[in-house]
Amino acid sequence: MNDTDYYGPDTATFGDRVAAARDAAGMDQEQLARRLGVKLKTLQAWEDDLSEPCANRLQMLSGLLGVSMPWLLTGEGDGPPPPDEAATPLPADLGAALLELRTLRTQIQASGEKLGRLEKTLRSLLKADA
Repeated sequence: MNDTDYYGPDTATFGDRVAAARDAAGMDQEQLARRLGVKLKTLQAWEDDLSEPCANRLQMLSGLLGVSMPWLLTGEGDGPPPPDEAATPLPADLGAALLELRTLRTQIQASGEKLGRLEKTLRSLLKADA
C-alpha cells in the first residue's frame, strides 16, 4: 500500500474511484456509459455519488475499468496507480484494443452467469416433472 492512500475510504468516495478508474482506462463518461449500456445521466449520478450501480452493473464496471469490485467499493484491492505514478497514456489504437478486450471479457462473464442460472432453472423444472 502507498504512503498516501489516494483512493481509500477516508480520501475518496465511490464516485471518485469510478471517475479515476475511467480516466485511467482512457474513457470519457459517454464511452463508459455506452459500453455499460446505461444512460449518461446514470453514470454521472454514480460519479457524483447520487446513486450506485446494481450488482451486475458493478461487476461490468469493474471488468471494463480493469479494477476489482472491492476497490470500487472501498478503495482496497486492485485499482489504477495513484495519480503521481500513472503511466504515460497508451497509443489510441492500443487503448481501443484493450477496451474492446475488457468489454468482451465482461460480456463473456455475464453470459456465463446467465448460462448458470438457466441450467439451474432447467434442473429444477426436470425435478418438478419427475
